[in-house]
Amino acid sequence: MNQQTTPDIIGIDHIYLSVSDLARSEAFYDRVMPLLGFRKNRFAIGGDPHIQYFNRHFGVVLRPARSGAAHDPYSPGLHHLCLRVDSVADVVSVAQHLRAGGIDATAAALHPGYASDYWATFFADPDGIRLEVTNYRQERRDRHDRWESLGE
Repeated sequence: MNQQTTPDIIGIDHIYLSVSDLARSEAFYDRVMPLLGFRKNRFAIGGDPHIQYFNRHFGVVLRPARSGAAHDPYSPGLHHLCLRVDSVADVVSVAQHLRAGGIDATAAALHPGYASDYWATFFADPDGIRLEVTNYRQERRDRHDRWESLGE
């Protein structure tokens, strides 16, 4: 029997967020995403408008929801979206820029209950979708750099 290797998934290409009010969400994400280095474009699929914020690695797309149900992070589906920056200083900078831009983000802080070097800032979009920005922690760097030697 031939042993085939599966290709490595090298990243997330895009994430879709269904929003209850596209204009309201666009106003929010227009304030947040440029602070994180994202650009913006628009397109339609099946007649539905879509707004995409993208950087060189992936995109976050807003589309109109088809249900009026409120977002519940503890029901099946998206709990939160966490974006990664390189360093603790970058987390601090992002939190400061978000707060200066009128976004109700927490101050950057260490969260040792998650990991000994886990720094993050947290905030939510108009639909209550929780967002986070964290640093590229050592455990994640080791996982990336030493993948082959880590074993199963």
